[in-house]
Amino acid sequence: MRIALVHDDLTQRGGAERVVVAMHQIWPDAPIFTSVYDPAGTFSEFAEMDVRTSFMQRLPGASKAKFNKLYLTVYPQAMESLDLRDFDIVLSHGTRFAHGVLTSPSTCHIHYCHTPARFNWRYQEYIEEGNFGQLSRAVLPSMIHNLRQWDQLAAQRVDYFFGNSKNVVHRIGKFYRRPAEVLYPPVETGRFFAVEKPTEDYLLCVSRLLPYKKVDLAILACNQLGARLKVVGTGPDLERLKKLAGPTVEILGRVPDGQVESLFANCRAFLFPGEEDFGIAPVEAMAAGRPAIAYAAGDALETVIEGQTGLFFDQPTPESLADAIRRLDGATWDAKALQAHAAQFAPDAFERRLQRLVAQCWQQHQERWKSTENQEVFG
Repeated sequence: MRIALVHDDLTQRGGAERVVVAMHQIWPDAPIFTSVYDPAGTFSEFAEMDVRTSFMQRLPGASKAKFNKLYLTVYPQAMESLDLRDFDIVLSHGTRFAHGVLTSPSTCHIHYCHTPARFNWRYQEYIEEGNFGQLSRAVLPSMIHNLRQWDQLAAQRVDYFFGNSKNVVHRIGKFYRRPAEVLYPPVETGRFFAVEKPTEDYLLCVSRLLPYKKVDLAILACNQLGARLKVVGTGPDLERLKKLAGPTVEILGRVPDGQVESLFANCRAFLFPGEEDFGIAPVEAMAAGRPAIAYAAGDALETVIEGQTGLFFDQPTPESLADAIRRLDGATWDAKALQAHAAQFAPDAFERRLQRLVAQCWQQHQERWKSTENQEVFG
């Protein structure tokens, strides 16, 4: 089988890009097609891979993550311009545009969706959290209207959908009217280790610093309690969060991987205050033998087990999160049980399921294609 991988863009170091790396480990000869590629902005592993970009790569600033929004309406044409004629299977992956590639009739197109694009289908949340000016707010509705129409049409080009959680599978059915299989993304659980007893008494939050991640809830809750909190990550929300941080909150910025594992192992608990499609960080905490305190929504309901691998808070407020933190007092956690729970999201489990699902889709596609050919000949 000739397989091609497709991703929205390769400009950041995030969970989605780690999934592309994991896919390429399964099919190391597969080229990666994408709109734009910034070697300095994303993981170094891509430098060793066959990455093929669209015409967008030549546009000023297009390959830099901070300018992505300026080219929002160019992405559909960029994805449609990619030449995928020579492949039996196209495995596209992302949240925004990758599913819109054009493939030949005989090609089996599988799309692994982390969520239908937030700017299309949760527009009010997107605009409220994006710090857009008045001009952008005036222009965006008509742009998004057209993008939403393209997105819905593009979804019909896909032969088979995978969703990264039950939550996302529901959205695929809601917005695209398509069935999908659940495929949890890989978590590098082997990187993490547990300690017999944490050396310090602090809470931990690891996240890209974006408004919808709700890191401000963690900071405000710890301000209220006078609890120690370490925040790892960078992003557009950094300066605002620094101003919110009280004397017990440390914002560490980007931390080397080796140090991150130690921070996980020695924290009292991991805070996961936002609603995510699939949040890797709580599973990483469990792989380090530490519980997660998560907002009771989204994928956390699939990865956190109340009282066994963590605790929930019900309202997206600092007060509700602070109440959950108080409940840590007197609670005990079985590090081995936490690690065993995390193991079901390990890369080898992801690889086995992805290979099995792709093989099933390819077999079904071949059977359908042969059936169609017979109808054309004998019909």
